[in-house]
Amino acid sequence: MMGENLIEVKHLKKYFTTSSGMLHAVDDVSFSIEKGKTMGVVGESGCGKSTLGRTLLCLETPMAGEILFHGQDIAKMPKREMKKLRPKMQMIFQDPYASLNGRMNVRQLIAEPLLVNKVCTSRAEVDERVNKMMDTVGLASRLAMAYPHELDGGRRQRIGIARALVLEPEFVVCDEPVSALDVSIQAQILNLLMDLQETMGLTYMFITHDLSAVRHISDEIMVMYLGKCVEKADAKKIFIEPKHPYTKALLEAIPIPSIESRKKERKLLAGEVTSPVNPAPGCRFAARCAMAAEECKKEDIPLSEIKEGHYAACKRAAAP
Repeated sequence: MMGENLIEVKHLKKYFTTSSGMLHAVDDVSFSIEKGKTMGVVGESGCGKSTLGRTLLCLETPMAGEILFHGQDIAKMPKREMKKLRPKMQMIFQDPYASLNGRMNVRQLIAEPLLVNKVCTSRAEVDERVNKMMDTVGLASRLAMAYPHELDGGRRQRIGIARALVLEPEFVVCDEPVSALDVSIQAQILNLLMDLQETMGLTYMFITHDLSAVRHISDEIMVMYLGKCVEKADAKKIFIEPKHPYTKALLEAIPIPSIESRKKERKLLAGEVTSPVNPAPGCRFAARCAMAAEECKKEDIPLSEIKEGHYAACKRAAAP
């Protein structure tokens, strides 16, 4: 049984003006995220996934499309109303050091969102919420007066998580929150995010290029290529039976910790990456796709349902 959608995105576009023309960072992307679930967004660097996350929170102004939060279009919402809504939509940034003010200690960093949004009536209430959040994300109370440069990457990212969650949001964009961390720490942070989702009823968009991480945490996965959504399905379906050639190539590239895997022949992508600046009509992956036909280069290929709940933007992706 399908639950209620917390986020619905319809035909979202975000372009940037460059000296060569318009860069299509997010180009006609549509999807929805069910309340309490995680949408994983994967793709190569430069595919537009981080821009999608920032645009979703209106940190970047969308050029076109709708962003519905509880059915309300925040893309067209006045700044004053959007400011009231911001505590309910937060972001965890990729770099746990660059995203923190090095002149503030742990207690001040976590308290800052509470003070900016004026959600507490007294200093005692601020301290209470900061202490509770430090305990929730696994930061020892003895670190309250420590500064970011005195801590390791894992603890810094826990501060970033605490800053995002101290306002008790409903929706959180996690922009590659583990990519800058050691592998052992990555697992701790992923498990923490999943535990917090369960206890706080959070809804996530989890942005990453790490397919192992996205498989671990996501309910549904969306694959992006040069600003376009090329495939979207349940997380298990994406890994068991990928439909789009780009998704298949991503899965082929996952390293397998086995001597036997060295004997396995891998299909490597060839061809040049299409420029996202003033792209020509047609599939943007066609130049690197072994299955591409002439029809793939003539017009944009919309996302269509290949099987129940499984969508792909490919003319050659037929159901088995």
